[in-house]
Amino acid sequence: MSAAAIRVVGVKKHFGGIVVAEDINLEFAPGEILGLIGPNGAGKTTLFNLISGIHAPDGGEIYLRDKPLGRMPVYKRARLGIARTWQHVRLFPTLSVLDNVLMGPREYPGTGQEARAMQTLERIGLAAARDKMPGALPFGQQKLVALARTLMNDGEVLLLDEPMAGVEGQVYETIKQVVRDEAAAGRAVCVVEHNVSFIRDLCTRAVFMFNGRIEQSGTVEELLASEKLAELYFGGMK
Repeated sequence: MSAAAIRVVGVKKHFGGIVVAEDINLEFAPGEILGLIGPNGAGKTTLFNLISGIHAPDGGEIYLRDKPLGRMPVYKRARLGIARTWQHVRLFPTLSVLDNVLMGPREYPGTGQEARAMQTLERIGLAAARDKMPGALPFGQQKLVALARTLMNDGEVLLLDEPMAGVEGQVYETIKQVVRDEAAAGRAVCVVEHNVSFIRDLCTRAVFMFNGRIEQSGTVEELLASEKLAELYFGGMK
């Protein structure tokens, strides 16, 4: 049996004539933080959509442990423990912060979840905001609420799509600590991120995508030292 929590094997996806995933082979394991980097339009979020079930692959297979996911719908993958955030927070604007977080458990609505939701809000420093509407919070705190909702899944796999975009200061540090803690607790974490400092500080490995393909993978330092990556991603500037 594979030690990987997620395995992506030969996955392909086209939208018409546009290639968004071409022969993608990738895996990440419990306790690992994998960084997924590349320019906008490289296919990073599409890969998350394929893993989480938003899109079905045209070819290849995705495995959770050794279970093929095939065309399993999103909600069933979530119930198996694949949780994700989005580039945009996607909170429910007419629900309170607490009620947004309570949408996250795998067996929604479940029982006895409010205490755990409050523990999660305390963990991110937003317990006092439980009754506020998301729109009343600064953007960074909204991202924390979205992260808290994802943590309520309590699954094995955590997919974070640009968690650091638009955040700074204490929110930035809180997200970093949460990601570290989740990996230390045995979650398999994959992060799409443009913040190179974040990738360098947290990720155990990194994968560079370009035009729907994995161009290079290795340690973070290996990728950051790559002339090819520097040309494609930084315009020749490392």
